Amino acid sequence: LTFDDGPTEFTPKFLDVLKENNIKATFFCIGKQIEKYPETFLRIIAEGHTIGNHTFSHSNNTGFLSTSKMIEEIEKCDEVIHQIGNIKTNLYRPPFGVTNPNIAKAIKKTNKKSIGWNVRSLDTVIVEENKILKRVTKNLKKGSVILLHDTSEKTYNVLVELLLFLERMKYSTFTIDNFKNH
Repeated sequence: LTFDDGPTEFTPKFLDVLKENNIKATFFCIGKQIEKYPETFLRIIAEGHTIGNHTFSHSNNTGFLSTSKMIEEIEKCDEVIHQIGNIKTNLYRPPFGVTNPNIAKAIKKTNKKSIGWNVRSLDTVIVEENKILKRVTKNLKKGSVILLHDTSEKTYNVLVELLLFLERMKYSTFTIDNFKNH
């Protein structure tokens, strides 16, 4: 289970339900958002979730940034993660899943491991919660990496249902840094 674009005002509810179900997830955080919600960021870490770098500003023109601008975006996010959370991460997820030679160079230069997904919920696009849930559950298999966003009430409701589904189907979850152990 991976969550992008937080922390936000919704993240605490996500953390509550993950805690209730004793599930650890991976949060790819935006530097700007960490600055906005430092307590929530600290809670994500304290509750044993994994943190990944999702750039400082999640710029809409990510695909057009130079290598040096991209490095800056990644390093600035690293700084915030370290300043506020006192941790380091080698995990990176590209905004919008965009990659190109410049971004590839920036990832190499900053020693990051780029983490994609293979189950895209489209939770920021699709309106109906049950459609999002169907999209996620229909293609699940061992080792699936699910992309969700801790940015809305809607996705929170989807998560609640998804966790029930996973339990029913006897699926267990893992964090990205434990992926190699599965």
